[in-house]
Amino acid sequence: MRCFACNAVIELAVGERVGFREDCEGCGADLHVCRNCTLHDPGAHNECREPNTERVGDRERANHCEYFTPSDRGGGETAKAAAEAKSRLEDLFKK
Repeated sequence: MRCFACNAVIELAVGERVGFREDCEGCGADLHVCRNCTLHDPGAHNECREPNTERVGDRERANHCEYFTPSDRGGGETAKAAAEAKSRLEDLFKK
């Protein structure tokens, strides 16, 4: 799997589960979070493709969702690119 925050690769054995309290060795971010799950989908109802999940307020903090499935999407580069784009837009509209 990849950490959503820093894009670090976390090696998991086949069938190994990510604990509710585990964190990334690279950046310290929680690992058992919606943003690290294959089911996370901002466009879906409840932002999850699993219809039976409970609503999670902060998708970047540890939670106890039993449907969690580690994702290899990561997000560190995406977050960095988004921050750079936002900065460029802010610079464009400064007076």
